Amino acid sequence: MSAITIFSSIFCRKESVVRTLADKTGYHCVSDKDIIARAAELSGMKPDKIQKAFSAKTSVFNNFTHEKERTVAWLRLALAEILTRDNMIIDGFSSQLIPREISHVLRVCLIADMKSRVRHAGESRNLAEKEARHQITREDENRAAWIYYLSRNRDPWDPSLYDIILPTDKTGQDEMVKLIEENLRSEIITSTDASRKAAQDFILAARTEVALAREGHNIGVCARDGAITLTINKNVLMLNRLEDELKAIAGKIEGIRSVETRIGKGYHKTDIYRKYDFEVPKLLLVDDEREFVQTLSERLLMRNMGSAVAYDGESALNLISEDEPEVMILDLKMPGIDGIEVLRQVKETQPDIEVIILTGHGSEKDRELCMSLGAFAYLQKPVNIEELSAALREANRKIRERKNSPQLTTP
Repeated sequence: MSAITIFSSIFCRKESVVRTLADKTGYHCVSDKDIIARAAELSGMKPDKIQKAFSAKTSVFNNFTHEKERTVAWLRLALAEILTRDNMIIDGFSSQLIPREISHVLRVCLIADMKSRVRHAGESRNLAEKEARHQITREDENRAAWIYYLSRNRDPWDPSLYDIILPTDKTGQDEMVKLIEENLRSEIITSTDASRKAAQDFILAARTEVALAREGHNIGVCARDGAITLTINKNVLMLNRLEDELKAIAGKIEGIRSVETRIGKGYHKTDIYRKYDFEVPKLLLVDDEREFVQTLSERLLMRNMGSAVAYDGESALNLISEDEPEVMILDLKMPGIDGIEVLRQVKETQPDIEVIILTGHGSEKDRELCMSLGAFAYLQKPVNIEELSAALREANRKIRERKNSPQLTTP
């Protein structure tokens, strides 16, 4: 049992190297697309949602929802399953999820300088130099963010991450494939009892991470010979209760012999550990009164309702297109695009977002217009926090009912 991983950025001639390597070795190619498809099958998530895990941009709601961490947990499990097969070439971001303890993996990095990549972009995609540089920079940023997320290493091309780094602009394709084949025959890459155990530990850790993520937990997981260590990296008000809950979840997983918890490096920082409540909506507050909206955000957080904030209509619309909130609390009077226009556009493009109007300047005519445009509720400032919380709960109930209702299909 052995594997080759390939990590590269765009326009480094990776595709032809991987094809030739597969032909020469007989190894089966597995791409990020394949692993995403399996993760989607396991989790029920949409593939395009899983794909976002590889982006440098993280959702503004992630501090509360742990969306990226949950997605990565499913990717790890999909990859761990695939890695049990013999003779694989794993190509892409997912390859970086394989623990270093699995030694029967040859880690290969393909790189090239900017000039060569720009030229290749023009030849293969007919891209102008400016557009090519823009795409290359953006994709390199995604890879740098991914490596930093996984290892806190800011250099995605750091030699310590790989067994071989091959400059595709200075090395011929046949020579690169030959070098990879030669290294693949090295005794260092040979499968051993220890490396096979490490692969089984990878599966066990991935299953544990997914089980915890299902319950809303974001916890570090390490497995060794069936023993699981769970690392708590944020301060928690009731540590013993959290430890008992984590152990109960992990202890149900087949193959685990023991579970222990420990405190991580980040435990003594000011961040408070919060289990994600799947029944709480992703909430966006839109108001140009910064002090008011920040205070409101803090008061809602005390009720376990985390929120993101936008201070003008344009920012809100941009955020909605990228991060998909479920509920908005929206002011009417704002500079630039006002609240009524934001409401109109939201309901035209994403009608499932429930919008609660919260304003200090609206009239009865404004209320009638907002409700006719599809607002869920219309509240006046100053608002009683309990009244607002009740409106949020009702909006969330409507969202959950819609999500849980069977989808009608047409013949």
